[in-house]
Amino acid sequence: MKKFFKVVVARWLARTPFGLAILGVGWFLGRRRRQREQEQAGRAGGRGYVTRGSGRPPRSGRR
Repeated sequence: MKKFFKVVVARWLARTPFGLAILGVGWFLGRRRRQREQEQAGRAGGRGYVTRGSGRPPRSGRR
């Protein structure tokens, strides 16, 4: 229900240039907040998001 409400509000705001500016500011602030939370989770979790290798399974079969 929350996602549906967000879509309805975003569509309503996107009708005007002023609404688009508000959506842009909200997007930017939300992005910064998610990035800050991710950094804090990485510090508390030890290694964070460090991976070894490419993250893909090795190829099998002929080459």
